[in-house]
Amino acid sequence: MSTADNNGTVKVRLVKGLRGTQAKHRLSVKALGLSKLNDVRELKDSPQVRGLINKVHYLVRVEE
Repeated sequence: MSTADNNGTVKVRLVKGLRGTQAKHRLSVKALGLSKLNDVRELKDSPQVRGLINKVHYLVRVEE
């Protein structure tokens, strides 16, 4: 995983589709605010957000 930016945020991009994934993982992606392929969200870097990212690490990419 990449480290967060100086301002305490982390950029997350959805890089894989959600077809065939577990329902809990789809809900985690939705909680991150991602819906379509290549969606990017800048989120506050917190333990909760990091936990969601870790759960769906195979679907998302953390960007600088």
